[in-house]
Amino acid sequence: MAIRVLLVDDHEIVRAGVRRLLEQDQRLKVIADASNGEQAYQLVNELKPDIVVLDMIMPGMSGLETLRRIHRRDSTIKVIIFSMHNDAAYASQALTAGAKAYIAKTDDITDLPKAIFRVNAGNNFLSESMAQKIALSHFNGGDNLMEGLTTREFETFRLLAEGYGLEEIAQTLKLSNKTVANYQTILRNKLDIHSPIALVRLALQYGVITN
Repeated sequence: MAIRVLLVDDHEIVRAGVRRLLEQDQRLKVIADASNGEQAYQLVNELKPDIVVLDMIMPGMSGLETLRRIHRRDSTIKVIIFSMHNDAAYASQALTAGAKAYIAKTDDITDLPKAIFRVNAGNNFLSESMAQKIALSHFNGGDNLMEGLTTREFETFRLLAEGYGLEEIAQTLKLSNKTVANYQTILRNKLDIHSPIALVRLALQYGVITN
């Protein structure tokens, strides 16, 4: 029986390309695709796919938040993050949140079907380049700060670094303004940052934002 895959990415051209790639192998079947986290969450509940291939950053509910909600509903669903971000900070956050594999879109595209087969068999998967980055970050102590953040804290940190206001973050993460303000205070204390400029510099240092 073919492995049933749900694709989630906000770019239609990416979904179409990945679908073509996966369906070259008769052992894989793309049963549906979604353009955002809310739609993905609904389809997971309806279709119960074997594997979810999930983008990290999307409008509205992010990949991390979608992953968190999927696993809160059904922890047996296996999720592979397929992201434009090739930084260890993002991969570490995804794996901590419960992803079984992390593939950067800049990696060899053939890593994706390999990851699906590995994850479906009960294993984890990282591309060779990402595994090296994570290993180096641990060796150098480079990602300790990011790894110390919860999923919610990391998402708040990323959005603050991208210039979102507290109210915008609250709407995006579906939290109260007070809760987001509390996360901002926690971030200041955990990361020892006390100005917006310091926050952006730290986000650039760890590859959370690129410009």
